[in-house]
Amino acid sequence: MTDVLIVGAGPVGLTMAAELVRYGVGVRLIDRAPHATETSKALVVWSRTLELMDRMGCTQAFLDAGLRAPGASIRSGGKVLGNPRFADIASAYNFALMIPQRETERLLAAHLRSFGVEVERQVELVGFGEAADGVEARLRHAYGREETLRTPWLIGCDGAHSTVRHGLGLAFEGAAQGDDWLLADVRLDGSSAPPPDEIATYLHRDGPFVIFPIPNGRARVVATVGRTEAGRPRPDPSLDDVQALVDRRAGGGFRVSDPVWLTNFRINERKVAEYRHGRVFLAGDAAHIHSPAGGQGMNTGMQDAVNLAWKLAMVVHRQAGTSLLGSYSPERSAVGDMVLRNAGRLTDMATLSNPAAQVARNLALRFLLGLHAVRDRMATQMSEIEIAYADSPLSKGARSGVRWDPETYGGPPPGAGGEPRFVLYAADAARGAALTGRFPGLLETTPRSPPDASGFFLVRPDGYVGLSAGETGWDDAERYLRALQQSDGRTGGHAS
Repeated sequence: MTDVLIVGAGPVGLTMAAELVRYGVGVRLIDRAPHATETSKALVVWSRTLELMDRMGCTQAFLDAGLRAPGASIRSGGKVLGNPRFADIASAYNFALMIPQRETERLLAAHLRSFGVEVERQVELVGFGEAADGVEARLRHAYGREETLRTPWLIGCDGAHSTVRHGLGLAFEGAAQGDDWLLADVRLDGSSAPPPDEIATYLHRDGPFVIFPIPNGRARVVATVGRTEAGRPRPDPSLDDVQALVDRRAGGGFRVSDPVWLTNFRINERKVAEYRHGRVFLAGDAAHIHSPAGGQGMNTGMQDAVNLAWKLAMVVHRQAGTSLLGSYSPERSAVGDMVLRNAGRLTDMATLSNPAAQVARNLALRFLLGLHAVRDRMATQMSEIEIAYADSPLSKGARSGVRWDPETYGGPPPGAGGEPRFVLYAADAARGAALTGRFPGLLETTPRSPPDASGFFLVRPDGYVGLSAGETGWDDAERYLRALQQSDGRTGGHAS
């Protein structure tokens, strides 16, 4: 049975499908492309995503395939302005895991296959509309065969040009950033090349030049190359073009060779206002796209998927009412706003064109990056462990909405089992067992001990605090759990 149709088999769609299937939800995952991504595209998996993979059960495969980058450097005029390090990130994964998107997709597809589900390729969504208790989707297979599928839920993980978003008629608000950017996946050789496990940013008066390490001795080079006149597309760059940028902006001293991908791209910063419309959802680039600065895009999309999957699984299995789904859009839209804002600021800072502003920027960076607190703040923000849902309708209490420290799990990660459950952390085990007995579909059977004996917490299946209430919070917990069982009536479909 197909409980959920997922459109788009990139990292976000694969994560969504794997999480739903792990929770016993019947899915179909379709993609109109004949094969998976063959280029590197998104390169970094950050700490919070790796923590969430722990509950998925696939972290080790990523660690084995990736390269651990312990830090970054920011350089200008032959000098190092600062060296942000990741060692102090409060996570077991205190590094940036560099791994090409083609490998990310390969590993996620293998993980999904372990549950008996394959990606259906060369299958395209051509339209969808409202149906009784669900959505009626029209699919076109290879060679033109068409199929009509009725499914309770539809999720668009189909990228920046999303068919699902277009079918909903949603505005993708924002704009393109002015400059063209060069991208090259190459080898670097020479004594002046940055360390092979470091993300190196060179700030130059002509624009930024960034080197990202890739496993197996390769590197990604990204740089601004000015604006293209309307109607005159820029030709793909050559290896000589890349070498000229190395010599001018990075001071030379190393050579580029063996290119496997040379292209140009333009940065768009766009987002929808709502991620849910009745029985239809958007996730990843279908809902938000932004500057690649900070490497947040793919991670944000995969975390969209984790956030929605446990909620939808609870609703499908009637563990919770549909009101639970009302938290998806406000939570993830707020994160999307934050990522857009932060990535835009980083891009604007790196692409300053006024010489006086560039000098002031470099002086400020040298000073600020000399402060331990600033370096820690930068690393924490990039790692995404600081993401929180303080304003979520699911967050109740003064300490709610924050990430529950994995060191205090006291057992497997919340949500790691075959069905999503909240975890009760309370000192009174007998009373806790009675509460879990009254809400067996919502709570793990066995309460766990809180870090502080006076604490009382309900931790969500994605490892964020839902309720924070203190030792007298039993009545609050009853109200909180009963609210999760309510329906919201927002289950209408949409014609397209």
